Amino acid sequence: MNALVGERLSIITSKAQTTRHRIMGIVNGEDFQMVYSDTPGVLSPNYRLQEKMLDFSRSALVDADVLLYVTEPQDSIDRNADFVEKVKKMSAAGMKVFVVINKIDLTTQDTLERLVEFWQAQLPDAEIFPISALQRFGVEQLFESIKQALPECPPFFPKDQLTDKSERFFVNEIIREKILLNYDKEIPYSVEVEVESFQEEELIIRINAVIYCERESQKGIIIGKAGSALKRVGMMARKDIEDFFQKQVFLQLYVKVDRDWRSNVGRLKHYGYDLT
Repeated sequence: MNALVGERLSIITSKAQTTRHRIMGIVNGEDFQMVYSDTPGVLSPNYRLQEKMLDFSRSALVDADVLLYVTEPQDSIDRNADFVEKVKKMSAAGMKVFVVINKIDLTTQDTLERLVEFWQAQLPDAEIFPISALQRFGVEQLFESIKQALPECPPFFPKDQLTDKSERFFVNEIIREKILLNYDKEIPYSVEVEVESFQEEELIIRINAVIYCERESQKGIIIGKAGSALKRVGMMARKDIEDFFQKQVFLQLYVKVDRDWRSNVGRLKHYGYDLT
């Protein structure tokens, strides 16, 4: 979505389950408006947070005019078989489906040809688009094909709107991205981020944010010896937040325990994981 929108709205890491929310990116032209909806990856849920993430992915099937099923050469070809079967039925019923094979710069021509053949067999009514979002190979062709497939209708959003998310949401996501990049094993998946205060002044934005984890032992790992690990996350996040807002930022991070929040319905609603 970042490549298609031209802005860095969704965080990017090599870890699975990086995206947790459904994020809209809006592209406006002289005579068109395209609204992209980036959802969490499809997975078999193990706890309530993952159930909510899957709900966000399923919701995209309901109101989309064009469905982009994004896969990679490294993915198992039989991954998400149940979800692919839903997509197949929708494609056969008339939903426009594009299978986007991303990261083709990391594979061989032979492997790519086998993947194209596989997806043509799985989704015979879909169009296949091999691309590299990083290298921008095939992105323009995909963009134009999406635009041609969209129905004519009035715009849903004002022409100057880029996304449906708030400034605080993107601060949360940038901090969470740095946690994904700096910690291993279960730590990144046990963490949620919440901005407690966001004060924009003429020359600087002052932000206080809390990193919530599930156990005291995780809190110690996140902070690190003499606060070194938390300081590294803060420095990396502040730089990206300044790039995002094009303004100097003062960022203060705290770490607190919110025990078993991933399985607590009330806490999940508080953090925005609710479709109702």
